[in-house]
Amino acid sequence: MGSGGYGNSFPRQPSGGGEGWNSKSAKGSRRWGRKSRREREEAPGWWGETGGGMVAKKRVLVVIDHSARAKHAMMWALTHVANKGDLLTLLHVVPPDPHHHHHHHRGGGGGEDDVPNLAKSLGTLCKACKPEVEVEALVIQGPKLPTVLSQVTKLEASVLVLGQCKPSPLSCLLRSSSDEFVEQCISKADCLTLAVRKQRRGVGGYLISTRWQKNFWLLA
Repeated sequence: MGSGGYGNSFPRQPSGGGEGWNSKSAKGSRRWGRKSRREREEAPGWWGETGGGMVAKKRVLVVIDHSARAKHAMMWALTHVANKGDLLTLLHVVPPDPHHHHHHHRGGGGGEDDVPNLAKSLGTLCKACKPEVEVEALVIQGPKLPTVLSQVTKLEASVLVLGQCKPSPLSCLLRSSSDEFVEQCISKADCLTLAVRKQRRGVGGYLISTRWQKNFWLLA
């Protein structure tokens, strides 16, 4: 009772020059207009923080696989992007036809079990590290890029986080398929997309790429 006036005394959080981040949400999220419960989340600050100090629950989607870079991206998303009450979705996209892929399984069909187990074990790791974040694991069979893009839209993700490879000496001549995948996601996904790469040992921090920044160095 009478808390209405009190609510206004919260200091407004400056959005830290985040106009670049917001321009996407205004343009890229046409769906926001459709749902009235989203209307109060119309102008999020950095990570979905609304002007009045209220924090809107958001869904952070991380694309995982067996690589170390995917695990680094996942842990970065967990520690830097997901807040209490947010939903962290680990998405593992499996190639449509397993026979075309060299499985490293020894003996009978044990290798197939690796797939759901990866998502499950990484999910368990996230829950142990940060229990206040809700974690879910999704394993979907299909072509990687279309599957990720459609899940972003379907799940109404606020942020998509991807692992990024180290640039190879030949990267100016040859683009790897994973670089191509990351760039396609950054330009096409219907939400803020961050590609994350852990800096080499001794340097510290992470390199972050978005639609607006390439290899932005975050010492966090």
